[in-house]
Amino acid sequence: MRPTRATLALAAGALAPALLLATPSFAAGAAPSTAAVVSEAGSAHDGTDVDDLRVAITRILADPATSDALRAAASAALDDGTPEALRHFLEVGRYEVDV
Repeated sequence: MRPTRATLALAAGALAPALLLATPSFAAGAAPSTAAVVSEAGSAHDGTDVDDLRVAITRILADPATSDALRAAASAALDDGTPEALRHFLEVGRYEVDV
């Protein structure tokens, strides 16, 4: 056997188990999903701390690409300060402003 064939056979033998064991098994059935599911009744920001909501809005304000209308809406939500107003801005208001 030539040295190149021996090298290829050795490499294939070493890689085969790693490649075969790293792929998902289709015969095992559907695996449970690890994706986060948000119910229709809840929102992505339910249970989020008010300070975290303020930080998210402040990051939007710090972005130089933010429009003046979006800045005004973000400032209004921060001025209101209630968790409901902050959540509404992050979930709905920020998308309605630049429409």
